[in-house]
Amino acid sequence: MEVMQDQQFVEQVVKALVNHPEDVRTERTVDEMGVLITLHINQEDMGYVIGRRGQTARALRTLLRIVGAKNNARVNLKIYEPDEVRRARQERMESEGRSDRGDRGGRGPRPNRDELEDIDTSAVDDLKI
Repeated sequence: MEVMQDQQFVEQVVKALVNHPEDVRTERTVDEMGVLITLHINQEDMGYVIGRRGQTARALRTLLRIVGAKNNARVNLKIYEPDEVRRARQERMESEGRSDRGDRGGRGPRPNRDELEDIDTSAVDDLKI
């Protein structure tokens, strides 16, 4: 099977990011929605590919869309996560009282009312907008 340019791009970039490049594998499927590249990696490398708050994965998807646009194709990336790993992560997040996206989307826990009353706002009290 011929490896397409978009698929080759994903493999090359991801192999440069991870500790186990030998485990990087992609599957390419084409349907009426466009091209879907499914990325399989060693689970220990998941954090490197996703990045903090998903920034690395988002950047990779953006670049992949540009590569696809150059070839007049709509290309999307799916990072494969085995069901048992996904289930374990969701259970851990739920037991910690967090959603799948982290506390408030990565902004940390919400301050309680007492903490809000202790915030010094004198620097902006006379601010005219």
